[in-house]
Amino acid sequence: MTGSRVIGGNSVSTAQQVRESLEHPVIDADGHLVEYLPLVKEFLREEAGSELVRDFESSTGLLPPEIPDSIQSRRHAGFYRGAWWGLPAENSLDRATAALPRLMYDRLDELGIDLAFLYPTYGLSVLAMAQDDLRVAMARAFNRYVAEVYGGFVDRLCPVAVIPMNSPDEALAELDHAVEELGLRAVMMAGLVNRSTQNDEGDCRIQTFDSLGHDSVFDYDPVWTRCVELGVSPAFHSFGYGWGSRRSTRNYMYNHVGNFAAAGEATARSLFFGGVPTRFPELNWAFQEGGVVWALNLLSDIVGHYGKRNEAGLRNYEPDRLDVQHVRELFDKYGEQSQIRHIGELEKFLNAVGIRDDELCPTGDEFLESGIKSVEDIYEIFCSRYFFGCESDDPLNVLATRCSTLLDGAEMKSMFASDIGHWDVTDMRSVLPDAWDLVEEGLLVPEEFSAFVFGNVVDFYGRVNPEVFEGTSVEDQARSYLSTSGGSSPVAGDGEPKGP
Repeated sequence: MTGSRVIGGNSVSTAQQVRESLEHPVIDADGHLVEYLPLVKEFLREEAGSELVRDFESSTGLLPPEIPDSIQSRRHAGFYRGAWWGLPAENSLDRATAALPRLMYDRLDELGIDLAFLYPTYGLSVLAMAQDDLRVAMARAFNRYVAEVYGGFVDRLCPVAVIPMNSPDEALAELDHAVEELGLRAVMMAGLVNRSTQNDEGDCRIQTFDSLGHDSVFDYDPVWTRCVELGVSPAFHSFGYGWGSRRSTRNYMYNHVGNFAAAGEATARSLFFGGVPTRFPELNWAFQEGGVVWALNLLSDIVGHYGKRNEAGLRNYEPDRLDVQHVRELFDKYGEQSQIRHIGELEKFLNAVGIRDDELCPTGDEFLESGIKSVEDIYEIFCSRYFFGCESDDPLNVLATRCSTLLDGAEMKSMFASDIGHWDVTDMRSVLPDAWDLVEEGLLVPEEFSAFVFGNVVDFYGRVNPEVFEGTSVEDQARSYLSTSGGSSPVAGDGEPKGP
């Protein structure tokens, strides 16, 4: 495709024009490949035998799902509406591109992308699979598939391994298999694990979500330690429908809107309060496809809470510090007669403020586990260690840097996450121009755009292991960027758009 694309009668930049105007590569932090399931099924059979094949076909849609035939029966069965018609159809070229690595490789210049990290599609089902033997076998089969099928294209296509997280042991086993044995350079983990427990009678199942950090059933520190050793930073791509308010029995869009942000927020909050980023300063953490707005809200909320509920601030709320006699005098002077009639219960009222859990939190400092000592520590995690995958057509991407005046100069590390291969992208050629629109409209300057499509992506994948880019088409530029002090912008300029 050459020339300009036309939208609404207006001529706008093409992907090739945008890419040619840049002085650095474009790296897609979160594209998607679509696995050819007949071949994945062959790998599954080799890994686990034929016993799990039918379960695999049911879980991936090769066999039509059994959907209850009424709203009442759907509710009784706990059914919620998941994805349907989730892949391109009218755009047959894009559908094939997502499945055929050679075709995607040949089209990358047309898309304006130098290197693409490709996340699974059907492999995403591994993250929510409850059946233990099937989950482990599927992870191994999907990882073998991407390693073999995409192995000849790693200079520009980087498939991402799927790592199940239901237990540290299964995560460690697949980490070693995917990274050490298969040579995959990046990993995607379940950020939420759906667990069910029973009451003492064994007849009431309670659904909970384990978010890997605070209050987790397991200690996942061995997993994070192994990530450091292997040189991979955890990226999370869990979905948030099927829990909370996103359990509509008949409306996928109702369940889908905001779901990645909800899942990312749960994991980011849990890791923070669990002290995981503090204990593992070598690692970065990415939350894909949810944008950055939820993170700004979470950062602001945590800072606000910390300012009032840190160990020193808690003294303001200690019941023993309350001057009961002074309150009684104020009631006597200002109380309504209807209140004064119950003045004998004043102390009971004043003591109805909740009880501190001295056994589990003897100091009362609920930020103690996080390991932070100051507001600056909070900003360091959210602005240096947390990374946020943002789809290219999200206009709120500008808030990653433009909220700095409200948050003490804080700027979030947003990453270009195209989502090519899925229904979100109607034409793969549009993703880079969609991102560039914010520059053309004066909402981003070129330095910010460069960080979005290159610098932040290099920082996330390369900080823990600079060798991740060796042998790729961006090796030299990534090495140069990582060697610069402070990870400064790869583009020097006067802040004026250089557009095509």
